[in-house]
Formats: sequence, structure tokens, C-alpha cells
Amino acid sequence: MSCCCGCCACPEQETVAIIESCGKFEKIAHPGCNVLIPCIGQSVAGTISLRVQQLDVRCETKTKDNVFVTLVISVQYQVQKENIFDAFYKLTDSRQQISSYIFDVVRATVPKMNLDDVFEAKEQIAHDVKEELTKSMNAYGFLIIAALVNDIEPAPKVKEAMNEINAARRLRIAAAEKAEAEKVAVVKAAEAEAEAKFLQGQGIARQRQAIIGGLRDSVKDFSENINDITSKDVLELMLITQYFDMLRDVGGQNKSSTLFLPHSPGGLGEISAQIRGAFLESSAAARMATEGVARR
Repeated sequence: MSCCCGCCACPEQETVAIIESCGKFEKIAHPGCNVLIPCIGQSVAGTISLRVQQLDVRCETKTKDNVFVTLVISVQYQVQKENIFDAFYKLTDSRQQISSYIFDVVRATVPKMNLDDVFEAKEQIAHDVKEELTKSMNAYGFLIIAALVNDIEPAPKVKEAMNEINAARRLRIAAAEKAEAEKVAVVKAAEAEAEAKFLQGQGIARQRQAIIGGLRDSVKDFSENINDITSKDVLELMLITQYFDMLRDVGGQNKSSTLFLPHSPGGLGEISAQIRGAFLESSAAARMATEGVARR
């Protein structure tokens, strides 16, 4: 604190005292011991700090979309050493003057913006505040160093609504991503299933070709080595052999379903006739389809 007694004034560092004589400005007392002469009316009228000071102002205003919002503006300012006289005598309350200019700028700028634009235009608002204060306060000996928009506070219900909107947007994006992932999984599963069935079909086709080739070779060997047997008899014998192999394979599996088949020694000929009839019908159908295509 500055020390002042009847015969001397001792301002602190970065502080000056205003000396008056009989109510009239006399001089500026700088830090250190300054002698006063009370008998001629010298006295200390007041002190001014030359340090950088900060003023925080809360300003409530309305946006273009009718939302009330509170802005916290911080202004850093300093008294110019060459204009100490103006800073002390031209303004009664410098802090109140700066606050008034801040209110004027904010309430002239923010109502032209929507709430979302206010958050994006913090730098522009701070620039406008600093520019207006610089033009206004320079005449009173004050230097405006910086102006900052430290906080933007909408009403609590507006905050909750904004958070809910953001949460809903993120949930919608998450749902879309999840659906896209499920779609990809279904498509890939279908492609894999189609590829598996294609390969399975190739395997079955090759298996049937091998069976037909084996039957053809067996019929040929029987016809060449045994004279009293026809190709029909050999084919029936091979089909019956395949039938018995099928029964053995079905009965040998633990997890096989129960099958009820007519089976008796007398019914083997009927089974052979049914198998042979199926082969003949399929051959006739294939031949008719080929002739139909040729006619077209």
C-alpha cells in the first residue's frame, strides 16, 4: 500500500500519487519518498496503479433465435504513463465506463447471430469489444491490451436441449453404422453360403461322374467275361449293391434319423425297377428339353 503522512507521500512500485495544492493539480509523485509541504496546501488527491489490470464482466443478452445467453468478457487494460492526468481526472469510475462499453458492443452484436453462431464467433466478438474500447478509452489515457470471451452460458434448459440433440444425433449415427455392419455381415454370409453351395455342387457332380464311370466299367467287365449275363442284369446288380451300401452307411451313423423303408428279399426287384425308372424318366426329360431348345 502507498504510505502517506502529512509531510511526505511514498507510492509503491508501479503506482503513482496525484499531488494537489489547494485543490489544484500540482504534480505526479512517483514511487519512493516524495516531500509534501502542508503549509502551502499540498496533499495527496489519490493514487493510480500502472499495473496491467483485468475486469471481468457478465453480460446477458438475447440471440437472433430468441435464446437468452450470458457472456463472460474479460478485458485487460493499463493506464498509459504519459496520460496519467487524463486517467485520473477525466473519469470518475474507469471500471464502470469499460463495463458500459462492453455491454453496448455485446448487445449490439450477439442479437444478430443464432446461438450456434455465437459459439463459433467468439473471436469476432472479442475483436469487436477490443476495437470499441480502444477507440473510446484511449482518450481517457487507458490502453486496452486484450479482450477475451471466456465463457458462453445459455440457460440451463437450453443446455439440456442441446445435449439431448447432440446425443440423439450420435445415436442416429451409431444406429446407421450398426445397420451397415449388419448388412455387410449378411451379404458376406450370403456370398460365403453361395460359394459353399457352388463348391458342394461341383463335388457332388464329380462324385456322380465317378459313380457313373465306375458303373460303366463294371458293366463292361461283366459283359466281356460272362457271356450269359446282359447289361441290364449287371446294372441291376450294381444298383442293389449301392442300395445295400446306403443301408450300411445309414445304420452305421449314431445321429441318423429313423427311416422306414420297405425291405424284403422279394422287394429288391421292385427297388431296382424304381431306380431304373427314375434314370429313364430323367433321361427322357433332358432329351425333350434339348429338342425344345433346338426347335426355338
